[in-house]
Amino acid sequence: MHDQATTIFGPEDDDAPGLDELLAHAVGGTGAHMGALYLLSPEGDTLRMESTIGLPTPIASQWSRLRLDGRVPGPAAVREGRLVWVPDQEEMARHYPDAALTLPYPFSTAAAPIRTDEHDWGVLVLLWPAPHAPELSRQERDVIDLDCRRMAVLLRRAAETGHPVVPGERPRLLTVGRGVDADPEEARAALDYVNRLPEGCCALDMDGRVTFMTQTAADLLGGKLSELVGARPWEVLPWLRDPVFEDNYRAAALSNQVTAFTACNPRGERLAFELHSDPSGISVRIVPVPGPARRQAPGETAHLIRPIRADTLYNLVHLATTLTRAVTVQDVVDLVAEQVMVVCDAQSMAILLAENGRMLVVGSRNYEPEVIDHFDGLPLTAHTASQHVMITGEAEFFGSWQELAGRHRDAVPQPGMAAWAVLPLIASDRPIGTVVLAYERPHVFTADERATLTSLAGLVAQALERARLYDVKHHLAEALQASLLPSELPSMPRLDVAARYLPATRGMDIGGDFYDLIRLDESTAAAVIGDVQGHDMTAAALMGQVRTAIHAHATAGASPGEVLFHTNRLLIDLAPDLFTSCLYVNLDLERHVACLASAGHLPPLLLRPGAPAEIADLPAGLLLGLDPDADYLTTELALPPGSMLALYTDGLIEAPGIDIGEGMEALGRRLTRCSGRPLAMVAQTLIDHALDVQQRTDDIALLLLKHL
Repeated sequence: MHDQATTIFGPEDDDAPGLDELLAHAVGGTGAHMGALYLLSPEGDTLRMESTIGLPTPIASQWSRLRLDGRVPGPAAVREGRLVWVPDQEEMARHYPDAALTLPYPFSTAAAPIRTDEHDWGVLVLLWPAPHAPELSRQERDVIDLDCRRMAVLLRRAAETGHPVVPGERPRLLTVGRGVDADPEEARAALDYVNRLPEGCCALDMDGRVTFMTQTAADLLGGKLSELVGARPWEVLPWLRDPVFEDNYRAAALSNQVTAFTACNPRGERLAFELHSDPSGISVRIVPVPGPARRQAPGETAHLIRPIRADTLYNLVHLATTLTRAVTVQDVVDLVAEQVMVVCDAQSMAILLAENGRMLVVGSRNYEPEVIDHFDGLPLTAHTASQHVMITGEAEFFGSWQELAGRHRDAVPQPGMAAWAVLPLIASDRPIGTVVLAYERPHVFTADERATLTSLAGLVAQALERARLYDVKHHLAEALQASLLPSELPSMPRLDVAARYLPATRGMDIGGDFYDLIRLDESTAAAVIGDVQGHDMTAAALMGQVRTAIHAHATAGASPGEVLFHTNRLLIDLAPDLFTSCLYVNLDLERHVACLASAGHLPPLLLRPGAPAEIADLPAGLLLGLDPDADYLTTELALPPGSMLALYTDGLIEAPGIDIGEGMEALGRRLTRCSGRPLAMVAQTLIDHALDVQQRTDDIALLLLKHL
């Protein structure tokens, strides 16, 4: 897909640039030193990095997937539909603490959504070296706006032609051309020049690997030139595994500023390092520091103590801050797949939890279904690696199939997998399950890697324990919600009814929205919809009492105004601190009229045959629970056969940047467009539109009534 991603263009513009060219133009045209293009996943919940310029590979891998609810600039720009500008590190810490913790370097960043006609495609992220002006210039904003619009057009046309742009498993690192042809004689002269200098010189690419090094630099570092070129210095030389080196490398790359530090080589000689960066890589200057060499203590070796690597530290911090937002077990599974698998370069993952003496697979990625079916539900007494790790609480690592089969007789060959890390999930000092990471090739697990994976598993276990508690409470709340809403609505001649309820997408609170339809006799019925203030068990219980009170007064023959009056009195006696909006409708199908009374609720939409939907004009009385002497006026509306009434709560029309009036008008237009469809399909269409809002902070109740 990548080739098409960079070459798809419109028929009217054969010379239109591709996505790669537009990303390069955005970086160069704004003076940024790094840029990344993220595309929205088909599920609409994740941003995946498609390509990047100037971003080091370890950092690109760490940030290759961003959840749309993440507290970082990119997702925020998509959610809010606007350019997000963060001028400095202080502002980053104030508004996006997760990013500030894992990228503690001075730089400025802008994130701009890529969208067409209310359709989100992704986001463009740019980084500038500090210091930058407090605000983006007009030119910078114009370049960002133009390139984002052109990217959006390319992505839309690609989708329309049946070739949507899909990011690969890893982001593509684009190189920045110099525009200068190398002359062999000049290159040799330059090499001779740097080799004659008493200081050492080397160049690192954005992957942290040595692309060039002088012999002097190799001698100062105490390594072989042939072994250092093509490798990351801190991976080849044990004494450079101190996180100071790698942290300075990351700081130089992200801030585009000179960073410096000193370190002692194995001979005890102090060396001063200077790192200079640009979007193509980093140049390192190594200078001996005058003075006597430091003597080693007897028996001391430079690699006796191996400090944890900088990227490991940041990965742990990144995962820890990300997991704090995990609410459900599925959230944890998704985060492990998005963060741990990418960072650890694993190809497959499964999470198993102990339940009633068995191991249950609660989530997996890239495992064949038959493999999952085999392991799901196996007793703890089975001789598998997961069961053994679960019981002992000790991680196990298998570099090949032979190692796994030799130690566990119940091991099952898994297609496309050749190495495994089976890690205990320990929470509250007890194992609760395991996480299995699988690799497609034989793998040697170093001591550092084993320690890192075990630490990551510990963070995952804590998040899973919290998520399991949430899931239990959430299921209880859902059960209570279901018991308080009508399981089915009564059927009546000449009346078609459709109802929907949709909980909020965020948090574990139970909703207070309710609806009901009460059959009064063969030709009359009462419909009610309302919203209790609050989202907790108290609000839900009160909602049940309100429904019961309305039902009792309605069946006793009270008018709409009287029903609300008596219910208001009851509500004040029960809970003076909670308020409820409510709309009550009395339908007389024989007389073709509807009598309505409102207690601060949104007016219904009325759709008469041959006419567009209109907002019913009726007085909105006080909310129930405010004033014991409040009166509720009744309004009568003509309801000829074929008419439809739509009763709803505010969650159906809420959207970022849209006020309540615009929301009602937009709902009316959608209702008019689909009025000819079956009522159940109309209800689902209205609900589907609400599902497009990624984070709904309120639940939704919808009740449609059609006079046949």
